[in-house]
Amino acid sequence: MSMALSSMTGFARAERQSGAMRLRVEVKSVNGRGLDLRLRLAPGLDIAEIALRQLLSKALNRGSVNLLASLDISAGGGGVRVNQQALENVLAALADLEQRIEAAPPRLDGILALPGVLESADGAGALDEDELSALLLSCAAEAIDALKQARLQEGAQIAIVLLAHLDAIAALCDRAENHPVRTRDHIEARLRDQLAALGADASLSPDRLAQEALLLATRADIQEELDRLRAHIAAARKLIAEGGPAGRRLDFLAQEFNREANTLCSKANAVELTAIGLDLKAAIDQLREQIQNIE
Repeated sequence: MSMALSSMTGFARAERQSGAMRLRVEVKSVNGRGLDLRLRLAPGLDIAEIALRQLLSKALNRGSVNLLASLDISAGGGGVRVNQQALENVLAALADLEQRIEAAPPRLDGILALPGVLESADGAGALDEDELSALLLSCAAEAIDALKQARLQEGAQIAIVLLAHLDAIAALCDRAENHPVRTRDHIEARLRDQLAALGADASLSPDRLAQEALLLATRADIQEELDRLRAHIAAARKLIAEGGPAGRRLDFLAQEFNREANTLCSKANAVELTAIGLDLKAAIDQLREQIQNIE
């Protein structure tokens, strides 16, 4: 079953409300060689860090991904109050730690964000760690799904651009293959003109002239490069049609495109073919630039 191409860039946000607490998860991704995950979690939310990394790793294949999870403890509207017993426990633990290690004192918002320290004013208890973790993972899953959709939408637009570049490369291959400077008659005429310009004997026998022209034509033959370029075009179109995480394979093909274009330029026996070869290199560079955005 074919899948759509996915870009590596995108942004999404999701929120969850529970009493006086509001969770917000933002996920942003940009291009990357592999999957690079960076998480910034509000105090008290690091309980779910491992599970969040697993969610991201399962959903995404490549990209530099930043996930920000924030906790707003004053957004409930109904007021909050401090759970004195929970606060005493936290302060006692902090006092014990101060005797053991040197560290900057915790910020007030960090202490209040710890599960159980604040609870809603109507008496309902704050979420325990399991409930908070489940709420955070649910919120993150929604944001990650939205990010995937954003990446797929951009990937669909990039696929259109990639196919246009492949069409341009195919057209240049056709121009090179059908150009009259590749014919043996044209090569014989050029050889005769070059001999005359050098003051050499241009009255070679027809057989000798044909042999020399054939030798030059063989050395300058670019048919093999054109055939390989067309094979690469077909392979790239197939990868785009199949979709999925095809970025690395497309990038490898782009390198092969460039290799054949370089060889074509080095073997070109006329400025017209060299010009086509340079146009090919430019089109391939544009193709590869867009491939860098594909997952």
